[in-house]
Amino acid sequence: MAVYASAIDLIGNTPIVDISPLSPNPRVRILAKLEGQNPGGSVKDRAGRQMIIDAEREGILVPGSGQVILESTSGNTGIALAMIAKVRGYRLKVVLPDNVSVERRQLLESWGAEIIDSPGGEGSNGAMRRAQEMAAEHTDWWFPFQYGNPSNPKAHYEGTGPEIWRDVPEITHFIAGLGTAGTLMGVGRFLKEQNPDVQLWAIEPPTGEMVDGLKNFDDGFVPPVFTDNDGYDLLNRRLIVRPRESIEWTRRLTEVGIFAGISSGAILAGAVKAAGLIDEGTIVMIVCDGGWKYLSAGVWIDDIATVEARAKATIYF
Repeated sequence: MAVYASAIDLIGNTPIVDISPLSPNPRVRILAKLEGQNPGGSVKDRAGRQMIIDAEREGILVPGSGQVILESTSGNTGIALAMIAKVRGYRLKVVLPDNVSVERRQLLESWGAEIIDSPGGEGSNGAMRRAQEMAAEHTDWWFPFQYGNPSNPKAHYEGTGPEIWRDVPEITHFIAGLGTAGTLMGVGRFLKEQNPDVQLWAIEPPTGEMVDGLKNFDDGFVPPVFTDNDGYDLLNRRLIVRPRESIEWTRRLTEVGIFAGISSGAILAGAVKAAGLIDEGTIVMIVCDGGWKYLSAGVWIDDIATVEARAKATIYF
């Protein structure tokens, strides 16, 4: 087994596991890419690393300098940045909705991040607006702005996409959630360059409803990462998944030995719908993170209606 110089070098090359027993169509395979295997515990490790490395290459950041990085987050991006900043010698300030789960807050603090609260009712969009205001006030701080940073989709164009193509060249559909859109845009563009027939399907919640980690762009904010990469042309289809479905399919992932977060349940719900809509094929879906940061949600043990109500008041992703 190789010895790595840094935990940061462990980011990427995540495994893919066959979860086809959950497919409703025996002619459609469903394969899950386990991004919770990254050292920071989520797919956001990829974008966090790429944004910081590219800033260092451009001379914006100097390792070991103690420079301040400011970002808004509802959890996983902040955790990824906090881990990498700790290793690379930076100070991280995160604007965080005040209704995030206790696990999110403790993980950020464990990595040394300074938390700046924003109103929970405003969600991740409110945290983003507050961070933008602070970045304008403190021009000496580096504000990566994950929603508009080209290094976000670049991480997936150069990493996640090639890994999937290497491991599953027979892929017919790639399915991920709509959030910052970095994963969808980066992976989707790479795969379509290899095979234009590969379908790119996005999972989103209904307008006005919340599924942790996902966004419906009709609610008012479309990330520049999406529009800058011609997202409306790149996507082949968008599927709606409701909060209750997300919880139900998060539980069902345990049937194939996968303990994952709520957004992964939403993506699985979408993958299962997709499998029922096509005649045959091979779907690769993203499992965004592990379930360890969701234990306070009671997702696996409490009544589903109770979990659904709790999720409306607390951000777990």
